[in-house]
Amino acid sequence: MLTHGRKMKLAVKDTVFRDLFSQKKYLLQMYQTLHPDDTTIKADDLDIVTLKSIIMNGIYNDLGFMVRGSQLMVLVEAQSTWSPNIVIRSLMYLMETYQDYFRENKIKLYGSHKVDMPKPELYVIYTGDKGSHPDVLSMKDEFFPDTDCCIDVKVKIIYLQDSDDIISQYIGFCRVFNEQVALYGRTLTAAKEIIRICRDRNLLKEYLGEREKEVEEIMLTLFDQEYIWNLERESIRAEGRNEGIWENKTQTVLKMFRRNMPVEDIADISGCSVGEVNEILKNAAVLH
Repeated sequence: MLTHGRKMKLAVKDTVFRDLFSQKKYLLQMYQTLHPDDTTIKADDLDIVTLKSIIMNGIYNDLGFMVRGSQLMVLVEAQSTWSPNIVIRSLMYLMETYQDYFRENKIKLYGSHKVDMPKPELYVIYTGDKGSHPDVLSMKDEFFPDTDCCIDVKVKIIYLQDSDDIISQYIGFCRVFNEQVALYGRTLTAAKEIIRICRDRNLLKEYLGEREKEVEEIMLTLFDQEYIWNLERESIRAEGRNEGIWENKTQTVLKMFRRNMPVEDIADISGCSVGEVNEILKNAAVLH
């Protein structure tokens, strides 16, 4: 079986999102924003079940948590770029989280008795402008309209509101981040300005006051990783041009694969589609 190298995820905003809501008091504020009628909820009623690493690519989601044991399972993604594929990824995260739940609770799905399982809720926090995007994204409506589809998945999309709730504060943080990076690049100045402006505007003020140094380090570490990764990409491009191997896509793809580059980046550099890259790697595995 082919195993692809993992690339460090470079989205600072996503990493801050996971750091913020890994803390129960802010997770509680998120749940209260999503379920304002539930006035009896406590922080101890919430258990985080986020998949895998917070900063590595793979099958992972931004945030997953259980409510009151196994009563409710909430999965939340933060997105800055609109794509209808959001709903497909949400389905993948949901199935993976259910699989973990069944495994950890030793629940057998092949028995004759109906199993107990938490009710799912899927959300995407969209940090861009709402425009004409829907409030609910339906897989059936988006991909199989006017057909008799055997499955549907619905994801509620959350946009910036005229509110000071924790979700709106996070979206505000993302917008300040974009503005300051546009002005100062991915630099220490940008990191400090992002934190200063957000605190002045009461955006995640308490969180940034408690974890200012940690958030600054998150930004600078990932800024540096992005810079190094871009240098590596340019080095591979230049190496390929100098060696004259670009005419042979198979050689190019295999060369990058041996460097543990992710498939998406191999496709970007080589000019192949992701499908073509996978086909080349599949054939190479068969040959060897």
